[in-house]
Amino acid sequence: MKIFSNEHLFNYSWEQVSAANWKKYPNEMSTHVVAVDTLRREVDPVTGVLTSERLITCKQAIPRWILSLVGGSDVSYVREVSQVDPKTKTLTLRSVNLTMNHLLSVYEIVTYKPDPKDPLHSTKFEQEAQITAYASFRRLCNKIEDWSVERFHQNAALGKAGFESVLQQVSQKVQDGVFKEPERL
Repeated sequence: MKIFSNEHLFNYSWEQVSAANWKKYPNEMSTHVVAVDTLRREVDPVTGVLTSERLITCKQAIPRWILSLVGGSDVSYVREVSQVDPKTKTLTLRSVNLTMNHLLSVYEIVTYKPDPKDPLHSTKFEQEAQITAYASFRRLCNKIEDWSVERFHQNAALGKAGFESVLQQVSQKVQDGVFKEPERL
C-alpha cells in the first residue's frame, strides 16, 4: 500500500468552499471527470448533517501495459459519500473506486475546515489516499502503486487549479449579486 497526502489553503471562507464543492465538476482543468451523478442526498434532522452520495465517472489515460495485463476500459467509476456538518464547519468526502477494485483499491478522504489562523477568510484542505494494488508479484504491485500515486499527484494538482477557478467564478457571482436571497413578500 502507498499513501498520497496533500494539504492546501484556499483563500475563501469555509461557506464559499462548501458551496463551490457542488459545482467543482466539470471544470477545464479536471477533464478526466466526465460526469457526476447524485444518487442520494439527505439531511439528518437531529444533527443537521447533509449526507450526499455521488457516482463520479472518469476517463483516464491508462498505460496500455496495464490494460493489456488486466483488460478493461479507460472509463472508471468512483463512489463518493460526503458529509457537510454546519455546526463543526467540516466538509468530509470519502471516495473509493468501483472499477477494477479487485486489482487496485483507492480509498480517499478529503476534509475542508476553516483555517484556524484565519477562519473567516481561509479554508484548510487535507487529502489522503490509500492506494493498494493486488497482484501475484510484489514487484508488479509496486509498479502499479507507484504509477497510481504519480497519477493521483498529477490529478490533485489539476483538481486544485480547477477548484480555484470554480471558487473564483462562484465568488464573482456572489459579488455581482447573482446569488442573493429572494425578496420576502
